[in-house]
Amino acid sequence: MKNGDNMAILAYVLFKVASGTEREVAQKLIELEEVLQADIVFGEYDVIARLCTEDLDGLQDFVSEEIRTVPNVLVTSTMIISKEYKGKSNRLKKE
Repeated sequence: MKNGDNMAILAYVLFKVASGTEREVAQKLIELEEVLQADIVFGEYDVIARLCTEDLDGLQDFVSEEIRTVPNVLVTSTMIISKEYKGKSNRLKKE
């Protein structure tokens, strides 16, 4: 993904949320333009969102001003994607 001369920033944000609010948080997240996907998971974190911003400043602003203000979000951890590898399900399919 490119934005003019800059590469867009892809990242995962991992969320710890208030107990029982996983669905509510995930549904709120997918309403945000930058969020490509939100998943409820088991383990240390409750929700993982994949997002895309124009640049690092945009990522910082988005996480600080949008993500962390979603109700019931207790803790976030942001992981910037450095390189993607596509699996079989993402390869071109014959029609």
